[in-house]
Parts: sequence; C-alpha cells; structure tokens
Amino acid sequence: MFRSSSPGAPAPLVRFAVLAGAFYLLWFFGYEHYLAADGRLDVALSQNLAAASAAGLRLLGYVVTVSADARPLITLSGQPAVIVGHECNGLVLYALFGGFILAFSGPLRRKLWFVPLGIFLIYLLNVLRIMALCLNNYYSRQTVDFNHHYTFTAIVYVSIFGLWMWWATRLATPSAPAATYAAA
Repeated sequence: MFRSSSPGAPAPLVRFAVLAGAFYLLWFFGYEHYLAADGRLDVALSQNLAAASAAGLRLLGYVVTVSADARPLITLSGQPAVIVGHECNGLVLYALFGGFILAFSGPLRRKLWFVPLGIFLIYLLNVLRIMALCLNNYYSRQTVDFNHHYTFTAIVYVSIFGLWMWWATRLATPSAPAATYAAA
C-alpha cells in the first residue's frame, strides 16, 4: 500500500509519522521540562507581542500603553483591552508548524527559508489578532469572548493549514528541470 521509491527506504507516510512523533516528543520534553519551567521565553514572547501590537495600534492613531508584567496588559485609551497570556503567544503554533514542515518530505534548502518565513507569518498574524482583539474589546466588548475563542482561532488555524498546503503542494517536491526543445 505505502511503497517507497527505493528498496530499504521507509514509506513516506511512515517516515513522516516517525519524524513527527520524534519532533513532538522533543518539543514536549524540551518545552514542558525546560522552557515552560524556566518561563523566560514565554514572558519575552508575550511582552514582544504586546509591544508589537501596541505599536500597530499607535500607527492607527490609538493611545495605547503596555504593562511590563510577565503577562502584559494592553490598555486602549485608558481602558484595559487584552492580556497577552503565554497560552496565546503562539509558541506552540511555531513548533507545530516547524515540526510539520521538517517532518514532511522536501528539499532541505527550501525548508531553511520556508520554516522561518512561516513562523514570521504566524507571528504577524498573531500581532494582527491581538490588535483586533483590543479593538473588539474597545468597540464591542460583548463579542470578545466569542471572537477570541472561535473567530480568531479559526483564522489562525486555517492560515497555518494554508501554509502547510503551500508546502505540500508547491514546495515539497524538487523543481522539475525545464524541458529543452530543439528548434524546428
């Protein structure tokens, strides 16, 4: 059913499953036992996202402040708007995205630029999501909970799926050499 292209090589699905499982275990033990316990990476990322989101809102003309807390509070025109919690800072999404691309087949040279590009796009999407949540809280507080848990979650996951599909359908296979035609 799942045949490999060369004798002795694992089938692509088996290779993907083994690599994805290995990356998951590496992330689980590395994050849970070291990064999360230490906390500095989550704090730095949450503070960075809050600062970038506040800068974006300032560019739009809003008066914004950010607390220096481990879970920074963004205030919009003096009103509390959003707390950037570690569970929403996107770190797990970066690992999930990168692990999928690394486990999936494809040229290493393309992975070396696509993984950082994808992580940057997810980061940028998260900044836009936080900005939108701040504005949502300011203009329509009663819809924040729904938008936070459903609307923006769907947008982020569909976007990540789109990046995965871009990789799987366009970039994972090596480019075919251009056909040469003899002049008639």
